[in-house]
Amino acid sequence: MHLHRLHLRNYRNFAEQVLEFPAQGAALVGDNGQGKTNLLEAIYYLEIFRSFRGAPDEQLVRFGEEVFRVEGRLADDEGRERSVSAAFDRRARKKKVAVNGAEPERLGDALGQVGAVIFSPSDVELVAGGPGARRRFLDIVLSLAEPGYLQAIQRFRQALFQRNTLLRQGSPRALIEAWDEGLVLAGSRVAAARTAWVAEHTESFAAHYARVAGGQPGRMTYAPSAPEMGEGTGEAQLAVAFREALGRSADREQRRGMTLVGPHRDDLRFTISGAEGAALELRTYGSGGQQRTAAIALRMVEAETIHAARGREPIILLDDVFAELDPGRSQRIVDWIETEEGGQVILTSPKPTDFELRGQVLQRWGIRDGVVMAG
Repeated sequence: MHLHRLHLRNYRNFAEQVLEFPAQGAALVGDNGQGKTNLLEAIYYLEIFRSFRGAPDEQLVRFGEEVFRVEGRLADDEGRERSVSAAFDRRARKKKVAVNGAEPERLGDALGQVGAVIFSPSDVELVAGGPGARRRFLDIVLSLAEPGYLQAIQRFRQALFQRNTLLRQGSPRALIEAWDEGLVLAGSRVAAARTAWVAEHTESFAAHYARVAGGQPGRMTYAPSAPEMGEGTGEAQLAVAFREALGRSADREQRRGMTLVGPHRDDLRFTISGAEGAALELRTYGSGGQQRTAAIALRMVEAETIHAARGREPIILLDDVFAELDPGRSQRIVDWIETEEGGQVILTSPKPTDFELRGQVLQRWGIRDGVVMAG
């Protein structure tokens, strides 16, 4: 399935534009600041209904306007179509989502309809930045691919919010503990899904890292906030460990006014082997190239996850990814797209380079001041 048609209205610096995409994809070429990333952001918005750059919906509305709307039409090889649309009204602070013209009962029911994965230069923050970005990555991937995960993380966040509010207020321990069971049940479900996903894809990550880096393997591991929660993988085991960790940290939590253990404080670690086999954490000791390579490998694993969950090749969105990579790494990404992911590719670049994939040069489009000139 590929993106066949995209209709933008008052999204970022786009006033109104309708684009017809070839099944192969397209290369969007233009100077920085013209709207290349905004276009890919709009496409991916239809996947998760929020900006992949973390911008609130209010900031996505074109200056001077009150409502934005994005609609995508997807088509398969037999010509069957699916439509996904999203609109946001800044005055009413209301979002409306529809799939094939019908509004889902819950927003989560419409997630993942496009089946897209985006590669961006900002992905380096997944490796070099704080743990919050890595937890957000896991939550998005698992919400798209794992049934029930979105509901579990929502329940966990609600219980965590209530519990932290009581801790900040200095409430009696009995009131705080009233939220423990809900926190544990939802949190152990979240932690079990994350742990299983990382364990299932550790070897794949290592292979992708080695492929892009030209030989050296990398490693991905899940790092729980409480050591005892790293000893089990099953939901029941993690629930027992979580309860024990909460009990041991109760006094410290009341002193600090916050919940100190749980999935909200877990992390995803990326390492390579240093001298004499020592594990070097890329966040602290990795070069810029090594960190970018790890981020690309992580997105490749995400593409595999979406492929397996949806049963079709994902749409690959490449936002000026090759600009910060040497020719060897760039070519190995192209080789991966050629051999592993046979779906549509939509990429951006500031340079008018010929992008050849699967024996064809991608149709080249220009962009200036939020207006795309399709070829």
